[in-house]
Amino acid sequence: MILPAVSPSGRSKRMPRTKYIVGIDEVGRGPLAGPVVVGAVLLPVNLKFSRKGLRDSKKLTAQAREAWAQRIKVHPRIAQALARVAPGTIDRMNISRAANLAAFRAFRRLAIEYKLTAKNCSVYLDGGLYLGNGRARLSGNTIVKGDEKILVVAFASIVAKVHRDRIMVRLARKHPGYGFEVHKGYGTRMHRRSIKKLGLSPEHRRSFSGAD
Repeated sequence: MILPAVSPSGRSKRMPRTKYIVGIDEVGRGPLAGPVVVGAVLLPVNLKFSRKGLRDSKKLTAQAREAWAQRIKVHPRIAQALARVAPGTIDRMNISRAANLAAFRAFRRLAIEYKLTAKNCSVYLDGGLYLGNGRARLSGNTIVKGDEKILVVAFASIVAKVHRDRIMVRLARKHPGYGFEVHKGYGTRMHRRSIKKLGLSPEHRRSFSGAD
């Protein structure tokens, strides 16, 4: 089925007569280490796709997320783009601005490839994200818990989560001893103990409480 657009109040409404719908979501806002990653997924408005078994990516098992990410990747009518902002930049500009910058970059890649405009595309973002390049905000609909309400935002959540988890596994090999492959940079007891023992790696966010 096509999951309808959802108003900020949670009530369904008819999808505008546009050609595409884009969903955007971020992963990695709260960790002590690693990048913030944003996924943007584009669907044709008339695409029929069941979300049976699909929930917020954070509630899926790792195996289920990988399966959904592969399904999204190989679908001939679905496109995706990913962007990330590194810890050093997060420290300089703060996490909210960094996440919004990544959202802008991911959306821009789809916009260029598919010639997206306000007339042929509706954009939905999860939570506190907005489309901005640091100087101006672009049109988009921010929906609280959008990844639970709108199919394409759920897809964006999944591809962002899978991509970031893979990054953290690679960083674990580059910086052994922190357990990045286990906690993915979040502030677990294990992670905080490793920081006390080893100090900060180049992948840690100096501005975050606990990463000092």
